Amino acid sequence: MRIWKRAAGVLKDNYSILVAKFSPHGHPDLERVVIKATSHNEQCMDYKSIQRVFQWLRSSPLYLKPLLYTLSTRMEKTHSWVVAIKGLMLIHGVFCFDLPTVQMLRRLPFDMTHFSDGHLNPEKAWGYNAFIRAYYSYLDLKSSYVCAQAARKRKPGKKTEETLAEELQNLEKLQGLIDAILHVKPRNPSMHVVLVLEAMDCVIDEVLEVYDSYCKGMERVILKIFDMGGTVEAGTALRIIEKGEMQGDKLALYFEFCREIGVLNVSDSPKILRVAEKDVKELKGIIDGVNEKKKKDKNMDEEDEDDDVVKKMNEEMAIVVRENDFLMKKTVITDQWEVFDDDVAFDQMSSAVVVAAAATNNYNPFLELDSSYNSIVPYNPHQHHVLPDLISF
Repeated sequence: MRIWKRAAGVLKDNYSILVAKFSPHGHPDLERVVIKATSHNEQCMDYKSIQRVFQWLRSSPLYLKPLLYTLSTRMEKTHSWVVAIKGLMLIHGVFCFDLPTVQMLRRLPFDMTHFSDGHLNPEKAWGYNAFIRAYYSYLDLKSSYVCAQAARKRKPGKKTEETLAEELQNLEKLQGLIDAILHVKPRNPSMHVVLVLEAMDCVIDEVLEVYDSYCKGMERVILKIFDMGGTVEAGTALRIIEKGEMQGDKLALYFEFCREIGVLNVSDSPKILRVAEKDVKELKGIIDGVNEKKKKDKNMDEEDEDDDVVKKMNEEMAIVVRENDFLMKKTVITDQWEVFDDDVAFDQMSSAVVVAAAATNNYNPFLELDSSYNSIVPYNPHQHHVLPDLISF
Protein backbone atom coordinates (compact mmCIF):
# COMPACT_ATOMS: atom_id res chain seq x y z
CA MET A 1 0.00 0.00 0.00
CA ARG A 2 2.82 2.35 0.86
CA ILE A 3 4.56 1.64 -2.48
CA TRP A 4 1.39 2.33 -4.43
CA LYS A 5 0.96 5.60 -2.55
CA ARG A 6 4.46 6.73 -3.45
CA ALA A 7 3.94 5.75 -7.07
CA ALA A 8 0.72 7.74 -7.22
CA GLY A 9 2.51 10.77 -5.82
CA VAL A 10 5.27 10.52 -8.42
CA LEU A 11 2.69 10.34 -11.21
CA LYS A 12 0.90 13.41 -9.92
CA ASP A 13 4.15 15.39 -9.77
CA ASN A 14 5.21 14.36 -13.28
CA TYR A 15 1.83 15.28 -14.68
CA SER A 16 1.97 18.73 -13.02
CA ILE A 17 5.46 19.30 -14.45
CA LEU A 18 4.26 18.33 -17.91
CA VAL A 19 1.34 20.74 -17.71
CA ALA A 20 3.66 23.54 -16.57
CA LYS A 21 6.06 22.85 -19.44
CA PHE A 22 3.38 23.46 -22.06
CA SER A 23 1.69 26.27 -20.21
CA PRO A 24 1.09 29.21 -22.58
CA HIS A 25 1.74 31.77 -19.85
CA GLY A 26 3.89 32.17 -16.76
CA HIS A 27 7.39 30.89 -16.08
CA PRO A 28 7.56 27.18 -16.94
CA ASP A 29 11.04 26.69 -15.49
CA LEU A 30 10.08 28.31 -12.18
CA GLU A 31 6.87 26.29 -12.01
CA ARG A 32 8.71 23.01 -12.54
CA VAL A 33 11.19 23.85 -9.78
CA VAL A 34 8.38 24.75 -7.37
CA ILE A 35 6.63 21.45 -8.10
CA LYS A 36 9.82 19.52 -7.43
CA ALA A 37 10.41 21.44 -4.20
CA THR A 38 6.90 20.53 -3.03
CA SER A 39 6.72 16.97 -4.32
CA HIS A 40 4.75 14.11 -2.74
CA ASN A 41 7.94 12.38 -1.61
CA GLU A 42 7.67 12.26 2.19
CA GLN A 43 11.22 10.98 2.71
CA CYS A 44 12.96 14.33 2.41
CA MET A 45 12.94 17.82 0.96
CA ASP A 46 14.44 18.59 -2.44
CA TYR A 47 16.82 21.27 -1.15
CA LYS A 48 18.47 21.59 -4.56
CA SER A 49 15.21 22.83 -6.08
CA ILE A 50 14.64 25.17 -3.12
CA GLN A 51 18.07 26.72 -3.60
CA ARG A 52 17.26 27.36 -7.27
CA VAL A 53 14.10 29.21 -6.24
CA PHE A 54 16.08 31.38 -3.84
CA GLN A 55 18.68 32.11 -6.51
CA TRP A 56 15.96 33.48 -8.78
CA LEU A 57 14.70 35.72 -5.97
CA ARG A 58 18.19 37.03 -5.32
CA SER A 59 18.69 37.80 -9.01
CA SER A 60 15.46 39.78 -9.35
CA PRO A 61 12.44 40.56 -7.14
CA LEU A 62 10.29 40.18 -10.25
CA TYR A 63 10.32 36.43 -9.71
CA LEU A 64 8.38 36.78 -6.47
CA LYS A 65 4.98 37.29 -8.08
CA PRO A 66 5.08 34.19 -10.36
CA LEU A 67 6.54 32.19 -7.48
CA LEU A 68 3.68 33.10 -5.18
CA TYR A 69 1.12 32.43 -7.89
CA THR A 70 2.51 28.96 -8.63
CA LEU A 71 2.85 28.05 -4.97
CA SER A 72 -0.63 29.33 -4.10
CA THR A 73 -2.24 27.33 -6.91
CA ARG A 74 -0.51 24.16 -5.78
CA MET A 75 -1.28 24.64 -2.07
CA GLU A 76 -4.96 25.37 -2.61
CA LYS A 77 -5.45 22.22 -4.67
CA THR A 78 -3.54 19.72 -2.55
CA HIS A 79 -4.97 17.38 0.07
CA SER A 80 -1.59 15.85 0.91
CA TRP A 81 0.06 16.70 4.20
CA VAL A 82 3.46 16.17 2.54
CA VAL A 83 2.89 18.84 -0.13
CA ALA A 84 1.38 21.18 2.45
CA ILE A 85 4.35 20.98 4.83
CA LYS A 86 6.86 21.43 2.01
CA GLY A 87 4.96 24.45 0.71
CA LEU A 88 4.96 26.06 4.15
CA MET A 89 8.68 25.44 4.53
CA LEU A 90 9.26 27.06 1.13
CA ILE A 91 7.27 30.20 1.95
CA HIS A 92 8.99 30.28 5.34
CA GLY A 93 12.34 30.45 3.54
CA VAL A 94 11.04 33.28 1.34
CA PHE A 95 10.44 35.40 4.47
CA CYS A 96 14.15 35.20 5.24
CA PHE A 97 14.84 37.49 2.28
CA ASP A 98 15.10 41.13 3.22
CA LEU A 99 13.22 42.32 0.16
CA PRO A 100 10.66 45.17 0.13
CA THR A 101 8.32 43.08 -2.02
CA VAL A 102 8.40 40.27 0.55
CA GLN A 103 7.82 42.71 3.40
CA MET A 104 4.73 44.08 1.66
CA LEU A 105 2.95 40.71 1.46
CA ARG A 106 1.01 41.38 4.68
CA ARG A 107 -0.81 38.02 4.50
CA LEU A 108 0.08 34.69 2.95
CA PRO A 109 -1.25 34.33 -0.61
CA PHE A 110 -3.12 31.11 0.29
CA ASP A 111 -5.29 29.86 3.14
CA MET A 112 -4.76 26.61 5.03
CA THR A 113 -6.70 27.26 8.20
CA HIS A 114 -9.07 24.42 7.29
CA PHE A 115 -6.60 22.03 5.69
CA SER A 116 -7.49 18.36 5.89
CA ASP A 117 -5.50 15.44 4.52
CA GLY A 118 -7.52 13.30 2.16
CA HIS A 119 -5.40 10.16 2.10
CA LEU A 120 -4.67 9.18 5.70
CA ASN A 121 -6.89 7.49 8.23
CA PRO A 122 -8.78 10.23 10.18
CA GLU A 123 -7.36 8.94 13.47
CA LYS A 124 -3.87 9.49 12.10
CA ALA A 125 -4.57 12.53 9.94
CA TRP A 126 -5.74 14.84 12.76
CA GLY A 127 -2.17 15.27 14.06
CA TYR A 128 -0.86 16.33 10.63
CA ASN A 129 -3.85 18.59 10.08
CA ALA A 130 -3.28 20.34 13.42
CA PHE A 131 0.45 20.72 12.71
CA ILE A 132 -0.14 22.27 9.27
CA ARG A 133 -2.86 24.62 10.49
CA ALA A 134 -0.71 25.84 13.40
CA TYR A 135 2.34 26.28 11.14
CA TYR A 136 0.27 28.23 8.63
CA SER A 137 -1.29 30.44 11.36
CA TYR A 138 2.13 31.39 12.68
CA LEU A 139 3.55 32.22 9.23
CA ASP A 140 0.46 34.29 8.41
CA LEU A 141 0.84 36.21 11.68
CA LYS A 142 4.56 36.65 11.05
CA SER A 143 3.85 38.03 7.57
CA SER A 144 1.46 40.63 9.04
CA TYR A 145 4.03 41.57 11.70
CA VAL A 146 6.85 42.01 9.17
CA CYS A 147 4.63 44.16 6.95
CA ALA A 148 3.60 46.41 9.86
CA GLN A 149 7.21 46.90 10.95
CA ALA A 150 8.31 47.74 7.41
CA ALA A 151 5.43 50.20 6.95
CA ARG A 152 6.34 51.99 10.17
CA LYS A 153 9.94 52.42 9.04
CA ARG A 154 8.88 53.72 5.62
CA LYS A 155 6.45 56.27 7.06
CA PRO A 156 7.44 59.80 5.93
CA GLY A 157 8.95 61.94 8.66
CA LYS A 158 9.13 59.00 11.06
CA LYS A 159 12.05 58.97 13.45
CA THR A 160 14.34 55.98 13.24
CA GLU A 161 14.25 55.46 17.00
CA GLU A 162 11.08 53.95 18.43
CA THR A 163 9.22 55.66 21.22
CA LEU A 164 8.75 53.85 24.52
CA ALA A 165 5.08 53.18 23.75
CA GLU A 166 5.98 51.70 20.36
CA GLU A 167 8.60 49.45 21.89
CA LEU A 168 6.13 48.17 24.47
CA GLN A 169 3.61 47.50 21.74
CA ASN A 170 6.26 45.66 19.74
CA LEU A 171 7.07 43.46 22.76
CA GLU A 172 3.41 42.48 23.05
CA LYS A 173 3.36 41.52 19.37
CA LEU A 174 6.50 39.43 19.81
CA GLN A 175 4.84 37.64 22.70
CA GLY A 176 1.90 36.96 20.41
CA LEU A 177 4.27 35.40 17.87
CA ILE A 178 5.79 33.23 20.61
CA ASP A 179 2.35 32.04 21.69
CA ALA A 180 1.52 31.11 18.09
CA ILE A 181 4.76 29.27 17.40
CA LEU A 182 4.54 27.19 20.58
CA HIS A 183 1.47 25.49 19.07
CA VAL A 184 3.56 24.19 16.15
CA LYS A 185 4.60 20.71 17.23
CA PRO A 186 3.82 17.09 16.34
CA ARG A 187 1.07 15.87 18.64
CA ASN A 188 1.14 12.25 17.61
CA PRO A 189 4.07 9.82 18.07
CA SER A 190 3.50 8.53 14.54
CA MET A 191 4.45 11.99 13.24
CA HIS A 192 8.08 11.71 14.29
CA VAL A 193 9.17 11.24 10.68
CA VAL A 194 11.98 12.87 8.74
CA LEU A 195 9.91 15.53 6.98
CA VAL A 196 8.17 16.71 10.17
CA LEU A 197 11.50 16.86 12.03
CA GLU A 198 12.96 18.96 9.19
CA ALA A 199 10.02 21.33 9.48
CA MET A 200 10.62 21.52 13.23
CA ASP A 201 14.22 22.56 12.56
CA CYS A 202 12.84 25.58 10.70
CA VAL A 203 10.42 26.27 13.55
CA ILE A 204 13.18 26.12 16.18
CA ASP A 205 15.25 28.61 14.17
CA GLU A 206 12.24 30.91 14.20
CA VAL A 207 11.77 30.53 17.95
CA LEU A 208 15.39 31.46 18.57
CA GLU A 209 15.11 34.57 16.40
CA VAL A 210 11.83 35.84 17.83
CA TYR A 211 12.75 35.18 21.45
CA ASP A 212 16.12 36.88 21.01
CA SER A 213 14.34 39.98 19.68
CA TYR A 214 12.02 39.87 22.68
CA CYS A 215 14.86 39.61 25.22
CA LYS A 216 16.81 42.51 23.71
CA GLY A 217 13.70 44.67 23.51
CA MET A 218 12.73 43.89 27.12
CA GLU A 219 16.13 44.89 28.47
CA ARG A 220 16.08 48.13 26.48
CA VAL A 221 12.55 49.04 27.60
CA ILE A 222 13.29 48.53 31.29
CA LEU A 223 16.21 50.96 31.13
CA LYS A 224 14.06 53.55 29.36
CA ILE A 225 11.31 53.28 31.95
CA PHE A 226 13.80 53.81 34.77
CA ASP A 227 14.93 57.01 33.04
CA MET A 228 11.44 58.35 32.27
CA GLY A 229 9.50 56.96 35.23
CA GLY A 230 6.10 56.76 33.50
CA THR A 231 3.46 54.95 35.56
CA VAL A 232 1.50 53.76 32.51
CA GLU A 233 4.62 52.40 30.85
CA ALA A 234 5.74 50.77 34.10
CA GLY A 235 2.37 49.03 34.47
CA THR A 236 2.49 47.75 30.90
CA ALA A 237 6.04 46.52 31.38
CA LEU A 238 5.02 44.61 34.51
CA ARG A 239 2.26 42.83 32.59
CA ILE A 240 4.69 41.94 29.83
CA ILE A 241 7.22 40.65 32.37
CA GLU A 242 4.60 38.47 34.07
CA LYS A 243 3.56 36.97 30.74
CA GLY A 244 7.21 36.59 29.73
CA GLU A 245 7.85 34.53 32.87
CA MET A 246 5.05 32.14 31.93
CA GLN A 247 6.24 31.96 28.32
CA GLY A 248 9.76 31.21 29.53
CA ASP A 249 8.48 28.17 31.40
CA LYS A 250 6.54 27.04 28.32
CA LEU A 251 9.60 27.52 26.12
CA ALA A 252 11.70 25.35 28.43
CA LEU A 253 9.13 22.56 28.19
CA TYR A 254 8.85 23.07 24.42
CA PHE A 255 12.59 22.68 23.87
CA GLU A 256 12.69 19.66 26.16
CA PHE A 257 9.92 18.06 24.10
CA CYS A 258 11.73 18.81 20.82
CA ARG A 259 14.92 17.34 22.23
CA GLU A 260 13.10 14.13 23.11
CA ILE A 261 11.64 13.63 19.61
CA GLY A 262 15.01 14.23 17.92
CA VAL A 263 14.95 17.81 16.60
CA LEU A 264 18.54 18.76 15.84
CA ASN A 265 18.48 22.53 16.47
CA VAL A 266 17.41 22.15 20.10
CA SER A 267 21.08 22.07 21.10
CA ASP A 268 21.01 25.86 20.57
CA SER A 269 18.13 26.39 23.01
CA PRO A 270 18.02 30.00 24.27
CA LYS A 271 18.67 31.15 27.78
CA ILE A 272 15.32 31.99 29.29
CA LEU A 273 15.06 35.66 30.28
CA ARG A 274 14.42 36.22 33.97
CA VAL A 275 14.02 39.88 34.91
CA ALA A 276 15.89 40.69 38.15
CA GLU A 277 13.72 41.02 41.25
CA LYS A 278 15.20 44.44 42.02
CA ASP A 279 14.09 45.70 38.60
CA VAL A 280 10.57 44.41 39.20
CA LYS A 281 10.50 46.13 42.61
CA GLU A 282 11.70 49.36 41.06
CA LEU A 283 8.92 49.22 38.46
CA LYS A 284 6.38 48.63 41.22
CA GLY A 285 7.95 51.50 43.16
CA ILE A 286 7.33 53.84 40.23
CA ILE A 287 3.66 52.88 40.18
CA ASP A 288 3.27 53.02 43.99
CA GLY A 289 5.10 56.34 44.18
CA VAL A 290 2.77 57.98 41.68
CA ASN A 291 -0.27 56.51 43.41
CA GLU A 292 0.90 57.83 46.78
CA LYS A 293 1.45 61.26 45.27
CA LYS A 294 -2.05 61.21 43.78
CA LYS A 295 -3.49 60.16 47.14
CA LYS A 296 -1.59 62.92 48.94
CA ASP A 297 -2.71 65.52 46.41
CA LYS A 298 -6.30 64.35 46.83
CA ASN A 299 -6.11 64.72 50.61
CA MET A 300 -4.61 68.19 50.24
CA ASP A 301 -7.41 69.16 47.85
CA GLU A 302 -10.00 67.94 50.35
CA GLU A 303 -8.36 69.93 53.15
CA ASP A 304 -8.29 73.04 50.96
CA GLU A 305 -11.96 72.49 50.16
CA ASP A 306 -12.80 72.28 53.89
CA ASP A 307 -10.84 75.48 54.54
CA ASP A 308 -12.78 77.21 51.78
CA VAL A 309 -16.09 76.16 53.36
CA VAL A 310 -15.06 77.45 56.80
CA LYS A 311 -13.80 80.69 55.27
CA LYS A 312 -17.06 81.20 53.41
CA MET A 313 -19.11 80.59 56.55
CA ASN A 314 -17.00 83.10 58.48
CA GLU A 315 -17.50 85.68 55.76
CA GLU A 316 -21.27 85.15 55.80
CA MET A 317 -21.34 85.50 59.58
CA ALA A 318 -19.32 88.72 59.35
CA ILE A 319 -21.84 90.13 56.87
CA VAL A 320 -24.72 89.32 59.23
CA VAL A 321 -22.92 91.01 62.15
CA ARG A 322 -22.26 94.13 60.06
CA GLU A 323 -25.92 94.30 59.02
CA ASN A 324 -27.08 93.96 62.61
CA ASP A 325 -24.69 96.73 63.69
CA PHE A 326 -26.06 98.92 60.94
CA LEU A 327 -29.67 98.37 62.05
CA MET A 328 -28.80 99.01 65.69
CA LYS A 329 -27.24 102.32 64.72
CA LYS A 330 -30.26 103.43 62.64
CA THR A 331 -33.02 102.55 65.15
CA VAL A 332 -33.38 103.27 68.88
CA ILE A 333 -35.96 101.23 70.78
CA THR A 334 -37.70 102.87 73.83
CA ASP A 335 -40.28 101.48 76.21
CA GLN A 336 -43.19 103.36 74.62
CA TRP A 337 -42.19 104.62 71.15
CA GLU A 338 -39.81 104.08 68.29
CA VAL A 339 -37.81 107.27 67.76
CA PHE A 340 -36.13 107.58 64.32
CA ASP A 341 -33.02 109.61 63.78
CA ASP A 342 -34.40 111.24 60.69
CA ASP A 343 -37.31 113.11 62.40
CA VAL A 344 -37.60 115.72 59.69
CA ALA A 345 -38.24 113.15 56.96
CA PHE A 346 -40.75 111.37 59.17
CA ASP A 347 -42.65 114.60 59.89
CA GLN A 348 -42.78 115.46 56.21
CA MET A 349 -44.15 112.02 55.35
CA SER A 350 -46.83 112.29 58.08
CA SER A 351 -47.97 115.74 56.85
CA ALA A 352 -48.39 114.42 53.37
CA VAL A 353 -50.59 111.59 54.60
CA VAL A 354 -52.84 114.00 56.57
CA VAL A 355 -53.29 116.32 53.58
CA ALA A 356 -54.15 113.39 51.33
CA ALA A 357 -56.72 112.08 53.81
CA ALA A 358 -58.38 115.49 54.15
CA ALA A 359 -58.66 115.82 50.41
CA THR A 360 -60.52 112.55 50.14
CA ASN A 361 -62.75 113.14 53.22
CA ASN A 362 -61.53 109.90 54.69
CA TYR A 363 -60.54 109.21 58.21
CA ASN A 364 -56.94 109.71 59.05
CA PRO A 365 -55.21 106.29 59.27
CA PHE A 366 -53.15 107.69 62.11
CA LEU A 367 -55.73 107.99 64.86
CA GLU A 368 -55.30 108.59 68.56
CA LEU A 369 -57.68 107.74 71.42
CA ASP A 370 -58.32 110.32 74.14
CA SER A 371 -57.90 109.56 77.83
CA SER A 372 -61.51 108.30 78.18
CA TYR A 373 -61.15 105.98 75.13
CA ASN A 374 -64.61 107.11 73.96
CA SER A 375 -63.73 109.81 71.39
CA ILE A 376 -61.45 109.85 68.42
CA VAL A 377 -59.11 112.79 68.05
CA PRO A 378 -57.28 113.43 64.73
CA TYR A 379 -53.60 113.11 64.94
CA ASN A 380 -51.62 116.35 64.79
CA PRO A 381 -48.16 115.64 63.35
CA HIS A 382 -46.77 118.88 64.82
CA GLN A 383 -47.89 118.02 68.31
CA HIS A 384 -46.19 115.26 70.16
CA HIS A 385 -48.40 112.78 71.92
CA VAL A 386 -47.68 109.75 73.97
CA LEU A 387 -49.91 106.81 73.37
CA PRO A 388 -51.35 105.11 76.42
CA ASP A 389 -49.61 102.03 77.64
CA LEU A 390 -52.62 99.87 76.77
CA ILE A 391 -52.01 100.40 73.05
CA SER A 392 -49.30 98.23 71.59
CA PHE A 393 -48.13 97.53 68.09
